[in-house]
Amino acid sequence: MELKLYDTLTREKRVFKPLDPNNVRMYVCGPTVYDFAHIGNARPMIVFDALFRLLRHLYGADHVTYVRNITDVDDKINARAAEEYPGLPLNEAIRKVTENTETQFHEDVAALGCLSPTVEPRATDHIAEMRTLIEKLVAAGNAYVAEDNVLFSVPSMKDYGQLSRRPLDEMIAGARVEVAPYKLDPRDFVLWKPSKPGEPAWPSPAGIKTPGRPGWHIECSAMSWKYLGEMFDIHGGGIDLVFPHHEDEIAQSRCAFHTPVMANYWMHNGFLQLEGEKMSKSEGNFVTIHELLKDWPGEVLRLNMLKRHYRLPIDWTLAGLAESRSIYVEWLNALGPIVETEAREVWQYSDNDLVVESLIDDLNTSAALATIHSFRKAVAQDGRDSSRMALAASMDFLGLLPPNPRETLESLVGLKKFDDRAIEQLISVRNAARRAKNFKESDRIRDELAKMGVVLKDTKDGTTWEIAR
Repeated sequence: MELKLYDTLTREKRVFKPLDPNNVRMYVCGPTVYDFAHIGNARPMIVFDALFRLLRHLYGADHVTYVRNITDVDDKINARAAEEYPGLPLNEAIRKVTENTETQFHEDVAALGCLSPTVEPRATDHIAEMRTLIEKLVAAGNAYVAEDNVLFSVPSMKDYGQLSRRPLDEMIAGARVEVAPYKLDPRDFVLWKPSKPGEPAWPSPAGIKTPGRPGWHIECSAMSWKYLGEMFDIHGGGIDLVFPHHEDEIAQSRCAFHTPVMANYWMHNGFLQLEGEKMSKSEGNFVTIHELLKDWPGEVLRLNMLKRHYRLPIDWTLAGLAESRSIYVEWLNALGPIVETEAREVWQYSDNDLVVESLIDDLNTSAALATIHSFRKAVAQDGRDSSRMALAASMDFLGLLPPNPRETLESLVGLKKFDDRAIEQLISVRNAARRAKNFKESDRIRDELAKMGVVLKDTKDGTTWEIAR
């Protein structure tokens, strides 16, 4: 069986050929630890965890290195620290924010069934590597010093922009970089900048006397180099990171090491919307993993995420979650006592396993889930332990088997109260839309409730509902 992956750089699905089959290497951009991770942040964690599991199966657990970083130096962190701990020196406040947020992140992604990465480096532990890279870039003429900043010179790299393939004007408009008179080109981006009083600061590279701190992009180049080398196999993350973050990572790493590529395969998961709208704190359309875990088992959230192919956009809806819960209840019911009487070690995969066959086709999790569902149907038809074992093994392979399936099943039954509350909330929003004569939104919510099996009855006294029978 050949693993095929879609490469964002070449815009094609290619057979995966690792640089070294005895050391398959993958880097994925992790969280910036200043706030609870939202459900959009969960998508790359789940997607690349599924890939990590597949690579471990294909090449052996001891032959795969998965690096997922922690960004713990950033303007957003500084702002949150000053807001939450105004009485503390900024550096102490930052440490509290990052430690608390990182702990919560780990708890949340573990609840989603994600394995721990092989290495999880923190940016602030790798300042020396960042300084070394910056010195290399300055020496090679790919970076320059201006007013205590070090900037990457985009024109110095002739093929800059191959990943995103954006026109020049879009690069300038979308780069999210500071417009400054000392830049030689408006596309040039910061590798190092001077720190403001009270901010985290380290001795600066390139002969700069003023203490400073790294730019965002150089952090990932330094950490991937440290643990995976000058070139490695797979670099992953959300589609929103293609430009400028991943484009700039490529520029830094290739110019520093004079390599043809940084990573051989670039993989990006699609956007996530919430109930048909882009998530936004300012609009109140924002939900965290932590909040969802209060009402839904992590396995249901994971299943709901894996139903959609990773490269496609996903609309995260209450109706979708309810559907995933129903599917998951069916699977847990089908397992019966098998999980409690057999050890996980006996659930082995053969090379022609149907779930693996789906996953090696560009991580087609939706097809893999369809296969798992066929195992559930087989249990219903023949009731054999072998069918239950296939179902349990497949669920376990995709991180969907809870430690205690019977307890999880009982908790899922208790979710009916939550569903009732959520239904009432949706009806309230629909009624507000009707009063505002926003009938398009009103109809959308009615359709969503219908997918959940909820029948509405509008009367002069208000709206009532019942579950379709």
